Amino acid sequence: MEPFKSYVVRANENNVVTHQIEEVTESFLGEGNTLIAVEYSSINYKDMLGMETKGGVIRTYPMIPGIDLAGTIISSEDPSFKPGDRVLVTGYKLGTEHTGGFSEVARVPSEWVVKLPENLSTKEAMMYGTAGFTAALSIAALEKNGMRVEEQPEILITGATGGVGSVAAQILRKLGYKNITATIRKDYQAEKAKAFGATKIWDINEVTSNGRPLNRREFKYVVDAVGGDLTADILSKVDEYGSVAISGNAGGIKLNTTVLPFILRGVNLLGINSVSTDMKERQFLWNKLANEWNVTEELHYNEIALDEVSETATKIKAGAHIGRTIIKIK
Repeated sequence: MEPFKSYVVRANENNVVTHQIEEVTESFLGEGNTLIAVEYSSINYKDMLGMETKGGVIRTYPMIPGIDLAGTIISSEDPSFKPGDRVLVTGYKLGTEHTGGFSEVARVPSEWVVKLPENLSTKEAMMYGTAGFTAALSIAALEKNGMRVEEQPEILITGATGGVGSVAAQILRKLGYKNITATIRKDYQAEKAKAFGATKIWDINEVTSNGRPLNRREFKYVVDAVGGDLTADILSKVDEYGSVAISGNAGGIKLNTTVLPFILRGVNLLGINSVSTDMKERQFLWNKLANEWNVTEELHYNEIALDEVSETATKIKAGAHIGRTIIKIK
């Protein structure tokens, strides 16, 4: 195979991280029995951390980041796949411990590979990407715990203009949920959040938690992509037997709360792990995203090339990134 372009992250002897486009060969790729010609990837908060010195995501260098990818099979030792099959990969160790999607060619274990539903293109798959898949996991978890459109519950989405939040809002709107509150930190985010499906806006800069373990019940269900102190505040405001599906840590990894929301109101804190979801659940939810939950026509996204990755990562770090950004690899 001829050399191909990849976006490579390296660390020098002082552990300072740098990243740039390089030409590499197949020997540079991680282990696996399946070669994929990558057509699209996307850039996520986790990818941005992977390009940071002491970002805590990548520990083995050099590395090709990109926690998701979509493309076509070049070859596979697994008879389940044949050349030309359209596929996607998200999660597992992709882009962190195993070379990822910011590359014209990827090699992965076949156990990580999802065949694309017939009516979902590789581009559309990455318009969702890990963020959209996480949003789907969150909504599925909340519905399993009692969320019903017929009851029109009060729903909160944190980080509602980010990847997970924006996709979640649009799916919920399509399903018919009407009482959706979105958290924002900056004024310009309010209009975007409403465009995504929010009916109410909570500017969290204007609301200071009073530190009480329990507050007035405001929300029944929560898609939480932020974490940290915001989660602790939200838990005190969740109604009896409500649920919080948590998938992010942009607000911090610590959770300073009490047991009272759980033992006095029966609140459920549902952990969403998009990295190691089993394949049966993956295929089920990707079929949902391709069919009855399909919002690709409404999704806000930007399309960039590999040489624009660094600029987009800077926007994500600064909290100035809206919606989804996909990377056209070929």
